[in-house]
Amino acid sequence: MSDLVSIVTPVFNAASYVGETIESVLAQDYQNWEMLIVDDCSTDNSLSIIETYSRFDDRIRLIRLEQNSGVATARNVALRNARGRYIAFLDSDDTWYPNKLTRQITYMKANDVAFSFSSYEWMDEEGRLLNKTIRVPRIVDYDRLLGGNPIGCLTVVIDTDKVGSFEMPPIRHEDYATWLGITKRGVTAHGIDECLARYRRSAQSLSGNKIKSVAWTWSIYRSYLKLGFTRSVFSLIKYACSAIARYANPF
Repeated sequence: MSDLVSIVTPVFNAASYVGETIESVLAQDYQNWEMLIVDDCSTDNSLSIIETYSRFDDRIRLIRLEQNSGVATARNVALRNARGRYIAFLDSDDTWYPNKLTRQITYMKANDVAFSFSSYEWMDEEGRLLNKTIRVPRIVDYDRLLGGNPIGCLTVVIDTDKVGSFEMPPIRHEDYATWLGITKRGVTAHGIDECLARYRRSAQSLSGNKIKSVAWTWSIYRSYLKLGFTRSVFSLIKYACSAIARYANPF
C-alpha cells in the first residue's frame, strides 16, 4: 500500500454534484486510493448520497463534522486521517478524467517529483464544458508562486514522503497559502500541461469575486508570510497581472 493515494474531499450542501465527483474517482484507472469525504454539516441530501457510495465501496471513507467549520478545517480533518503516501485534492463539485491519478503518479515516480499539478478545463453548473482551459507552466517555485497562482487545487498531488506533513491555514485562499508554505521549504511544483480535471465554474465561486480575492492575497503576503510592504506590493501587482492574463485567455 506504499503508493496509496488519499483523496481529500470537503462537502457542504453538494447534493447536486457530489455523486458525479465520486463517480469520477471510481472511474480512475489507478485503483490504489482512498477517498476521505468530510461532510461539513450539510443540510441537503449530500450525506445520504455519500453514505450510499461508502456502503458500495469501502475505499470511500465518510467523516462527519459536528459543527460547520469551513473548507480548510474539513480538509485538515481529512489530512489528519489520511493513510496514503500521496495526497490529492478534489472538491465536491469538480471531477477528474479517468487517467488523472495514473498520469501524475507515474510522472512523479519517474522524475522524482514531490509536488505535481496539471492543466484543467472549466465547466458550467450543468457540467457542460466551457471554452476555457487553464494551462500550467512546467516549473513553479516559491518566488514564481508569489507572483501568481497557476495551481488548481483539484489537480494537486503531493508526495508526503518527500514533503512531510502539512495542513491548510484557516484563512481565505487557503490552498494558495498552502502551496506557498510548501514551496517556501524548497519544494518545486511540477506542472503537467495536460487537462486531467474539470472545474465547475458557478456564479457563487469564491474566485469570482476579484476585489475580495485581492484583499485575501494581500493578507497572505502580509499576515501569513510576513512579507515586507514593498515586496508585498510588487508581488500583488504581479499576481493581478498573472490573473488577468490567465482568465482572459480563452484557451
